[in-house]
Amino acid sequence: MTWSGGGRRRGTRWHNANPQCANARTRQRANALMSPDYTPQELMVVAAAREIADGELVFVGMRLPLLAFGLAKRTHAPTAIGLFENGLIRDRVPPPVLYTMSDAPNVAGAAWATGLLDVMHILQRGDVNLGFIGGAEIDRFGNINTNVIGSPDQPTIKLPGSGGGADIACLAQRLVSLMEHEPRRLRERVDFITSPGYGDGSPDWRARQGLVRGGPAAVITTLGVLRFDAKTSEAYLASFHPFTTPDEVQAATGWPLRLAPDCSPTPPPTADELRLIREADPHSFWTR
Repeated sequence: MTWSGGGRRRGTRWHNANPQCANARTRQRANALMSPDYTPQELMVVAAAREIADGELVFVGMRLPLLAFGLAKRTHAPTAIGLFENGLIRDRVPPPVLYTMSDAPNVAGAAWATGLLDVMHILQRGDVNLGFIGGAEIDRFGNINTNVIGSPDQPTIKLPGSGGGADIACLAQRLVSLMEHEPRRLRERVDFITSPGYGDGSPDWRARQGLVRGGPAAVITTLGVLRFDAKTSEAYLASFHPFTTPDEVQAATGWPLRLAPDCSPTPPPTADELRLIREADPHSFWTR
């Protein structure tokens, strides 16, 4: 296993021929059909929004985290501030129908339209309370891989690389990642650590690497919410989404996933939360 923050921008599509992974996706789609009121992605947006506290400085990114930031701003966290890696800082609710963080409406309403270095300086000095990132795969200790599948020397697939994810994982006060829940994505051990979580899970691993703050707080997936044990640094299932079961979540995880003593269904979206999400993403571009 290699730890590196670098990576290539070039990548190839990740095709999956593993029947177990295909079966997991089939179960997720079937389960989603059993919940006519909302999609798994809409529930992920709500769960991510709940991670944002009022007044926090949030490294937002794109896709579902952008919707989550907007939802939090319009509900329980009106004074939260969003940072984007393209140099934008927003203290207003993001406009609807954004496909990239650099879309003109996002720029026009920004509190500050600066550059990458200025935003990264804010992250580096420890002012960012929460960072959102995604990834190709994550392991039981919260390490995220977005570089290679297979051996780093002879990879079977090359992925896009860090794209700022390593910086956020190292420097934000806490980290939340979002991804689809499949055995190929939630693995016992990732092939490559792009964005470090708790390393090998040994005591004070982050401190021994010179990472003086932060670490994964949660992994929000299409099936549930995972959190991390303060003693072992290992992820456990904190809640499972209402359209699935703990057994199904464990079957879709690449390691023996422990359950929290109080593991229970993830609170579903309220009617008001769904309305706000659908106003922001009226064509369900990110949430279908």
